[in-house]
Amino acid sequence: MLQQFNDRNRNLIVNINGNLVHRDQAAVSPFDSAVQGGDAVWEGLRLYGDRIFKLTEHLDRLRSSALALAFAGIPPHEKIIDEIKRTLAANNMRDGVHIRLTLTRGVKYTSGMDPRLNQSGPTLIILPEFKAPVYDQAGIRLITSTIRRFPPDCLDPKIHHCNLIQSILAKIQANAAGADDALMLDVRGFVAETNATHVFVVQRGLVLTSHEVACPEGITRGVVLETCRENGIPHQEKDLSLTEVYRADEMFCSGTMGELAPVVQVDGRTIGGGVAGPVTLRLTELFRQRTQQEGTLIV
Repeated sequence: MLQQFNDRNRNLIVNINGNLVHRDQAAVSPFDSAVQGGDAVWEGLRLYGDRIFKLTEHLDRLRSSALALAFAGIPPHEKIIDEIKRTLAANNMRDGVHIRLTLTRGVKYTSGMDPRLNQSGPTLIILPEFKAPVYDQAGIRLITSTIRRFPPDCLDPKIHHCNLIQSILAKIQANAAGADDALMLDVRGFVAETNATHVFVVQRGLVLTSHEVACPEGITRGVVLETCRENGIPHQEKDLSLTEVYRADEMFCSGTMGELAPVVQVDGRTIGGGVAGPVTLRLTELFRQRTQQEGTLIV
């Protein structure tokens, strides 16, 4: 599974602190905190027919993460939304778009990790791309990574930060094993998430997912659980061991970039019948209906 270049993105206009520039002319200072130490927070958004799904929830999480990192001068939601609108208009984008928001601490006057070196900031980067959900709906294959997710007493996963080295190392292992992504455990040995998504398994009609202990507060994860509640689908949050994964009837992952995608193999074990199961298919359709009906009008 490797994302392919979409030619419609060849002449993208990106937004850096309100400046709209061609992707090839876009520049971030080498003194920016994101470059110096990954000192930044981010969100992924999706545009469906002129509406961004769960925009307020994403911006709330962005602000929460920035507050946790003691960013100064966090832009209000209204300012970010205005800049998103300008960027989408500049690209004539109305549907089928993924938007990457990055908010860095800003620019330092000299290199170093001390936040007191930041004399301007933050830096807001808006990168929209024409991008369909990235996972194969026929199902993806996972391997379990040796890289563990941090617990809150090491680095709180509720901070949606740009230090993605754990995920990158896990993805390297998945690539080397010929898998699509890597399943990641917490330090206790329970399932946390994949290198890029949250994880659900289905056992005898019961939808199970990990506690938010070593994984971030997932927006799409929350929508799945909310959809289960509204449609009478049994569900539970619990610690999940690998054995529970291996014996599951169904498995799927969730995230803004890939929406809902079935998992058909983990560590060489076929999950269920090796295809998307009935609960996964039902939740996928219910999710699709919500994205077509809900969202913040943005264009």
